Amino acid sequence: MKEDLLAVAEMAVAEARRKDVTLAEAYAVRGYEVTAEVRHGKVETLKTACDQGLGIRVFDRQRAGFAFTTDLAREAVLTAVSRALANAAQTAPDEYCALPEPDAYPVLQLTDEQIKNTPVEDKLALARRMEQAALAFDPRVKVIESSSYQDAEVEVAIVNSLGIAASYRSAVCGVVISLAAEDGGESQTGFALAFRRRYGELDPEAVGQEAAERAVRMLGARPCPSKKTTVILDPYVVTGLLGVLAPALTGEAVQKGRSFLAGKEGREVASPLVTIVDDGALAGGLASTPFDGEGVPTARTVLIERGVLRGFVHNVYTARKGGTKSTGNGIRASFKSTPEVGMTNFYLAPGPNRREELIAEVEDGFYVTEVMGLHTANPVSGDFSVGAAGLWISKGEIAGPVRGVAIAGNLKDLLARVDGVADDLRWFGGKGAPTVRIRDIAVSGR
Repeated sequence: MKEDLLAVAEMAVAEARRKDVTLAEAYAVRGYEVTAEVRHGKVETLKTACDQGLGIRVFDRQRAGFAFTTDLAREAVLTAVSRALANAAQTAPDEYCALPEPDAYPVLQLTDEQIKNTPVEDKLALARRMEQAALAFDPRVKVIESSSYQDAEVEVAIVNSLGIAASYRSAVCGVVISLAAEDGGESQTGFALAFRRRYGELDPEAVGQEAAERAVRMLGARPCPSKKTTVILDPYVVTGLLGVLAPALTGEAVQKGRSFLAGKEGREVASPLVTIVDDGALAGGLASTPFDGEGVPTARTVLIERGVLRGFVHNVYTARKGGTKSTGNGIRASFKSTPEVGMTNFYLAPGPNRREELIAEVEDGFYVTEVMGLHTANPVSGDFSVGAAGLWISKGEIAGPVRGVAIAGNLKDLLARVDGVADDLRWFGGKGAPTVRIRDIAVSGR
């Protein structure tokens, strides 16, 4: 018999209150996942998984303690409460420890019953269709490394001793393909993915064709000459850079002296074409939820508006420490961890131009479709040096593929030099971006 998550969380908090803790919170999760992968039309992997558990936080005279359990039976939950109390006894008091009070939550459509009710064979068929579309795109597409359908459903409940008692269900689905194109002994890889809130919005043929095009267009790639030039970044590349920028826009990074944006609120930190937003209540957003990992309502937070830094995201702890309010960005990796400060639906707002217009205005430049080594970028200083691949632009047209080059710089300079933003906002998980054009970037080639 499945335990009711809200009832389990309420039981945990009631036990903590019975033991006279100052504050208590229980966060319960149950998740389901399906992965269906095919190769050459045959089933390669078919996996279903279920994970559940509860995390309990207590603040006893401003001493924080945490414990979790994967067993939701009464005795296991009570034991977890006792462990959290024991852990609290070993920590130092912290005046910023706090929990939020009840509030109104946004009403969001987060589930689609078709995801759950569609037979697995139909989900496998999506993966097969995607594979077939990729192979049919061009005879040089030779190897399908993986073609898969994935979905996940999660139930979340949170209860605290100040009166919060809330829950929600959420589900997403998607398709992912990775492949290789070959010609004359040369091989180039391509990938594509699409995740949606609604099953009926998946288009496996379009995803398969996109991956094939990415691979085929890179055949014959060569390094370009080293120079300073205009660079156009594909939306996927921009979302990677947003991932490097994200920590610098958190209250935690500012308070720990790890953000190059600290102390710059109200000042221009980017081109006027740059507006960056985090929106945990975005309609259709893959990271949208009615409340964050602490029970604070999610909301839209404009971080950089037309180049001007407006603020940072916070959870309850950093907001209290910074003398402000939580922005609903208390993010939990799972029930096994406490809330950190993180992004939800984090994106660079689209601009007025079409992607083709940005390219047509470039006399000589580099359209970057892929970067390697972005994980080595320094989120504290903003410095980065990455390998890059893409397409060379000559006289406003794509001239040929480029590989084996590097791009180096600093995020501050990159943001300041943006001189074009397209209207083609695309989402990759919880991050989204349009095509972006940047002037005077150093490209190191042959």
